[in-house]
Amino acid sequence: MAATGSASSELPHGSTTTERNNPMSAMMSLHHTAEAQDEACRIFALQRAAVQQQGAPTYQERMAALEALFGSVKQHRHELAASICADFGNRSSAETDFGEIMPVLNSIKHARKHLKGWMKPVRRSVGMAFRPASARIVYQPLGVVGVLAPWNYPLTLTLVPLVEALAAGNRVMIKPSELTPSTSKLLAALLSKIFPEDRVAVILGGSDVAGRFSTLPFDHLFFTGSTSVGRSVMTAASANLTPVTLELGGKSPVVVCRDYPLKKAARLIAIGKLFNGGQSCVAPDYVLAPEDQVDAFAKAFLEAAAEMYPRVAGNADYTSVISDRHHRRLVDMIEDARSAGARVLQHDDTRAAGERKVPPTVLLGVPTNAMAMREEIFGPILPVIGYRDIQQAIELINARPKPLALYCFSNDHRAIDAVLDNTRSGGVTVNGTLLHATQEDLPFGGVGESGTGAYHGRDGFIRLSHARGVMTLSPFNKSDLVAAPYGKLSRFVARLFLGN
Repeated sequence: MAATGSASSELPHGSTTTERNNPMSAMMSLHHTAEAQDEACRIFALQRAAVQQQGAPTYQERMAALEALFGSVKQHRHELAASICADFGNRSSAETDFGEIMPVLNSIKHARKHLKGWMKPVRRSVGMAFRPASARIVYQPLGVVGVLAPWNYPLTLTLVPLVEALAAGNRVMIKPSELTPSTSKLLAALLSKIFPEDRVAVILGGSDVAGRFSTLPFDHLFFTGSTSVGRSVMTAASANLTPVTLELGGKSPVVVCRDYPLKKAARLIAIGKLFNGGQSCVAPDYVLAPEDQVDAFAKAFLEAAAEMYPRVAGNADYTSVISDRHHRRLVDMIEDARSAGARVLQHDDTRAAGERKVPPTVLLGVPTNAMAMREEIFGPILPVIGYRDIQQAIELINARPKPLALYCFSNDHRAIDAVLDNTRSGGVTVNGTLLHATQEDLPFGGVGESGTGAYHGRDGFIRLSHARGVMTLSPFNKSDLVAAPYGKLSRFVARLFLGN
């Protein structure tokens, strides 16, 4: 669930307004940045040495690490929720439970249940010409894994990659977002109590520290964030030939088919769109509805939103936008659409801005060159676009880069198959939203501009392991007889397998 600009600070280079106006403060900031960068290098060297000296953790050691992490998250659940709420200004405790605590604990439970099976060597077949022999794949830890985490789900998108890296036997360095300082500090404190720094370590700092972090020669680098920052991370990692997993974002479409009950679709889409204040990379980004149902859908969506959130200001269930800069961007996006001729539908709440909240908003008749149709929205704003037939809906989706998620509402299997067979996306939920991303036994990841690589469950274990191919020759294997100087036997074997 990637965050737009997750590796960027409120202002360039991680500075604040105070630091820009105060040279002494700016010098102190640079000093702290240099310290953090030196600390990152020191810990990387420490973890790399531990890999060389201690080798791969045993099954028992990996299970102990997962159990310790499970216990810590569960014990400090309320502290973690409070820190996230403080960082957002307001974040629903229920949303933290459902969007953060449960996914992390479920990930650990799933890994503990299946780890022994994941670690077992996998038998592979041996070609007839090379028998008798056996072949197998042995999964080995990669070594030191770096995790560049975003702000929108500061637990889930930090700790789930950690869980899978630990299950695979790796050592892990984490750089959390500077936009969630309370949560980042608490995570650093909690993880330091259960792991030595040569096993798991947290590096705090701004975007400049994140930039330096991405240049370290990790054995794998895991980044969740915006597509633009993902390009920079991939470029930095390429200097060391570091493999990367990029979980990015994009404009995830929703296709509402004519046969599906409109009010039900509107409610389910509202649930996914407004969760976490719309700040989810797999949130529905725009809706494609039959042309004659666009107005009815917009009305049903806003009615569903009003049922869930009777008011926005003063409502503890309605999550605030993470920062002033991100809030201003959403307000500007609405005004940009209005100026371009779009109809803006929303429930007015004049006090919402003071809490850094944007009311549920529907945009109708949005031009394709408007901000809301060019950029990932990452907030509670929903453009609704009419389509004539399912083929046109598919063409509208395919005119854009491949999204991280796609949603289709229909009970007609032919319509569902038409959408799924003729589009590409990282993942799909049919007749719902978000939920494919919560399944431990489904790979989660993007395609094209929405990311590269997938994780969750076994897919994460394999992603963060080296699949080492091992072949063992039987004592009765006579393959050495086919060797120079080549003679009759060599020619016979060649004819046997290749023909004349």
